[in-house]
Amino acid sequence: MPNARNVTVVSHIDCPGGGQVWIDGTTLYVAHMKAPAGTSIYDVADPRAPRLIAHVEIPAGWHSHKVRTQDGVMIVNHERHGTDGDQAFGGGLGIYDVSTPARPRLVAKWRTAGGGVHRYDFDGRYAYLSSTAEGYVGNIVVILDLKDPARPQEAGRWCIPGQETATGEAAPVGGVKPRCHHPLRLGDRLYVSYWHHGFFILDVTDLAKPRLVSGLNTSPAHPHPTHTCLAMPMPLKGRRIMVVADEDVAKLRPSPPSFSWICDITDERQPLPIASFDVEGVDKDGAPQPPMTGCHQPCEVVTGTVIPFAWFAQGLRLVDIADPFRPREVGFFKPDPPDGCERASSNDVTVDARGLIYLVDRQRGVHVLERTGH
Repeated sequence: MPNARNVTVVSHIDCPGGGQVWIDGTTLYVAHMKAPAGTSIYDVADPRAPRLIAHVEIPAGWHSHKVRTQDGVMIVNHERHGTDGDQAFGGGLGIYDVSTPARPRLVAKWRTAGGGVHRYDFDGRYAYLSSTAEGYVGNIVVILDLKDPARPQEAGRWCIPGQETATGEAAPVGGVKPRCHHPLRLGDRLYVSYWHHGFFILDVTDLAKPRLVSGLNTSPAHPHPTHTCLAMPMPLKGRRIMVVADEDVAKLRPSPPSFSWICDITDERQPLPIASFDVEGVDKDGAPQPPMTGCHQPCEVVTGTVIPFAWFAQGLRLVDIADPFRPREVGFFKPDPPDGCERASSNDVTVDARGLIYLVDRQRGVHVLERTGH
């Protein structure tokens, strides 16, 4: 049986593995890792009996492992995944009308050169993408205006110096080329993880001209790539705080598992790490561990000071950062490995207005969970 503390299972959805889960009201969207599974849509009005109401497929050679919805619009990424399959499909963003979730309707595809779109944020009007683009090395920040979903228009873009091929490639870190991984917007700031080039804070008051505020990079001294930068919408202990998750993959060298940083961005020109969180017992006294043992992704929906994390083989971890200098675990759920797998691989997590937690495994299945203690 799974190990858990202060968390109980409400139900389980047996479905192909996923990269992201997103909830809109009582509709659950699951973005899958591998073709032909693209995106599945479930009615979770009764969370004890989730009901599949629609499914979108994707051709071989691509995946759409991320999904976001708002105001009846669903966007899914199209990213190259493997070398076989329909290369004419092309990378970019699939834009769907889901005003009736059971009948998703493709209204447009925004195309980009190269591998396509990786991760993104979406506020209902603008999408903030990690995208490949012609004339650039690696993924860059692209801001897309979806005021008219049928006619998406680029509103702005940003990259680090040297990504434009016309000016020469940026110096790699540990042999890794620059790569925007995941932009997240809060107010007039965009918080952008940049893989082994760390993270950057951008002023997007003028979307057409994002302006660098500051950045911080722990590579190559720290061997893990920066995955997500989640700024808190409220002050904690009188400070402005950002949670930074490093992903436990693509290590520069064999190492212990990755973990999460807590950064003070009160003076955003000088981001300062003030604490870290790791799952107890996972470090193994500093010995190298296999990839996907450690940290992956925090929940992007912030409802308080308890941040749910998808922690790969360690499942769901609930981390209270009310005191950002002393983050503490207040609950967890470690799933059994899916059939045919050696261990769980919790990839993403989100929450709904009822307080339910949705945890997707990148190999197979979604758990619907409920927090039961403090």
